[in-house]
Amino acid sequence: MTLMDSRFEWREEYEIGVDVIDQEHRRIFRIVNKLFDFREEEKDSQWTCQEGIKYFKGHAMKHFVDEEAYMASINYEGLEAHRRIHRDFRENILPALEQELERTNYSQEAMDHFLGVCAGWLVGHTLTEDQSIVKEEHMSTWADLLPSEELTAMKKVLVQLVFDMFHLESQVISDTYGGEKFGHGVYYRLVYGGGEDEKKQEIILVFEEKLLVNTVGKVLGLKTNKLDTMLVNAARYTARQYVSRFLEHFPSHTLNQLKEENLLSYEQFKKVFQREKPQVSLLFNTGGAGYFAFILIAPHLLEKGAGTPIEHGNAMDEVEKYLAKRETQEEAAHKPKVLVVDDSMTIREGIRRLLGEDYEVAVAESGVAAIRSITLNPPDLVLLDYEMPIVDGKQTLEMLRSEKAFEDIPVIFLTGRRDTATMIEVMPLKPAGYLLKDSKPDSIKKEIDAFFKTCKK
Repeated sequence: MTLMDSRFEWREEYEIGVDVIDQEHRRIFRIVNKLFDFREEEKDSQWTCQEGIKYFKGHAMKHFVDEEAYMASINYEGLEAHRRIHRDFRENILPALEQELERTNYSQEAMDHFLGVCAGWLVGHTLTEDQSIVKEEHMSTWADLLPSEELTAMKKVLVQLVFDMFHLESQVISDTYGGEKFGHGVYYRLVYGGGEDEKKQEIILVFEEKLLVNTVGKVLGLKTNKLDTMLVNAARYTARQYVSRFLEHFPSHTLNQLKEENLLSYEQFKKVFQREKPQVSLLFNTGGAGYFAFILIAPHLLEKGAGTPIEHGNAMDEVEKYLAKRETQEEAAHKPKVLVVDDSMTIREGIRRLLGEDYEVAVAESGVAAIRSITLNPPDLVLLDYEMPIVDGKQTLEMLRSEKAFEDIPVIFLTGRRDTATMIEVMPLKPAGYLLKDSKPDSIKKEIDAFFKTCKK
């Protein structure tokens, strides 16, 4: 499925081999193509889009029902997880997009956002979750999530505790947080055990550094905006109380005896998501004070050596070591941050290798993924593919320029075109430059180096 002149092209390689599902996939993508056409029509555009969206929703909801019925008929183990993803799209994503359309009177930008998100979600869901129905090797990362009723109860408790303890309003912005980096983070792991069988469960709390400063630091009356030993230790014990109060609300969770705690590096934390399937993985926003994430994994353990257990006898030493190591890592992390946005894995990984020694390089495979990455961890430079499916480079840059927080982020287009007209078309969006993909690697590296040298002057 690629976007060619704002149209999807279905490819046989994406079929899962189940007629009722494959036929509905094709039908939904044809409807999305119609919506792309409606977007271009000026006459009665709003009414046409409204009717088209109703038609799209109707087919999408029918598809979810048919797909779930098929999964039930084959006793598919991932049915509940799949059902939850469908429900999240139906009850959260679609209503939020429709509200935006109504608020903006079906503006071109809101329609582009609606189409980009819906198309991106459907493509991603078709190529990952739907493939897992017939291919066991494509098991979903979210196959082991808790039942939605219990997850909903947990979210309410977690939000209420943040308000009770810090008088901060927070909201869940992702039910399936995948370990993405957001700003400077502190990764705190608690391992609980209990019972004769010695089962264990892990709770990992991820705090954006500024959130700790704005909450625990403010309570302590600290004037600094940097973490220090006192703040980290105070945050540890505050976090323990937070988790303890959380566990009190769920007496069925018998594993409530604290066995171990660790402060993890980001690399150690990421190993969790490379190896484990979390039961709960939530990302919260506190309305400007900072992000935090809550991850529950049971009964798995991190690999030996992931972090030194903190005990009364070594607590101060371990915190001092952690801060010293973190300071060293932060010094290394002062490398300029470059986000590479391209739908080609070959291009993404090639540029990552090319720039990795001198720059902190992140990658995103689509415009929608780029916006998410930039929101969580703003880069110093974006290398943006111009010709991407679903949401192309121009649309992605338009979204960036429409957000005040991102409007000044430099963007250099990656393009295979030597088309002057295309470059003129995007000039009002103020790109920082253009790089031809067929340039030699050392030429691309020199251009990036020259850009950052110019910025320093």
